[in-house]
Amino acid sequence: MRGEHLYSRLYHTRNYLSWAFRRWDFVVLALFLLFAFHAVLTWGWSDERPVLIVVITPTHKRPERLADMTRLSQTLSHIKDLHWIVVEDAENTVSAVERILFRSGLTYAYFSATTAPGFPKRGWTHRNVALKYVRKTYRDPKQAGVVYFADDDNSYDIRLFNNYIRNVKTVGLWAVGLAGSAAVEAPHVENGTITSWDVVYAPKRKFATDMAGFAVNLDLIRSHPTAGFNQQCIKSVPESCFLSQFNISKEKCEPFGYDDDPKEIMVWHTKTKNIGTQGQNHGYVVE
Repeated sequence: MRGEHLYSRLYHTRNYLSWAFRRWDFVVLALFLLFAFHAVLTWGWSDERPVLIVVITPTHKRPERLADMTRLSQTLSHIKDLHWIVVEDAENTVSAVERILFRSGLTYAYFSATTAPGFPKRGWTHRNVALKYVRKTYRDPKQAGVVYFADDDNSYDIRLFNNYIRNVKTVGLWAVGLAGSAAVEAPHVENGTITSWDVVYAPKRKFATDMAGFAVNLDLIRSHPTAGFNQQCIKSVPESCFLSQFNISKEKCEPFGYDDDPKEIMVWHTKTKNIGTQGQNHGYVVE
């Protein structure tokens, strides 16, 4: 009897250990699968946020505006991690423009502002309003980004955004076609450093560039809270006046595209010409 009892205890102990080991195997397997699932989900992920491109576009009512905004929206829709800020030069926003922005699928902000007294009617006030919005929205220094002013009537290659703008660490500059009465305006670069300006209009400017020819890193926008198209710029050239407020020399700026082969132009200062509209709109949406 004693032997049978001992055998029974050993039998039950062995069964318990077998069950325990099987349960432990299940736990190990579950943990392994959980780890593998987590690894798949987080593969290629890091704490760093992607570099955001913030595009600022002042706009105003005119017959060709909806065509320009349609073209620009469909260009920007190809760019990832982009926030489009559009400022209407009016008391109120325009529903036709709002629909274009919505259809783009982009993250956007659209609001209106009238030109401040004493300022030119060339988008100065509206760029300032947008810069104020950018500083308020992107206070977090962990958010990497670059700010670019894109007029609604220019022509943009998507490589401008992906190859140039997104890689700007301070102030980036590049060529602009059909700007300033020239076939092309561009920074003159020697050994990777901007030494002068290949332009026709006012070559002695500190920053002889078109509004479409530069972008500023978001860190500089945040660290210079008063930089903008302000009163001191009214009797000056807006681009040069704005960039001078960041206390960076042309030699410390970043040139792009000067060593490409071939040296292609990524942005053109174009203008849609109104040849004079006549007749009725026949129920279609026009301005």
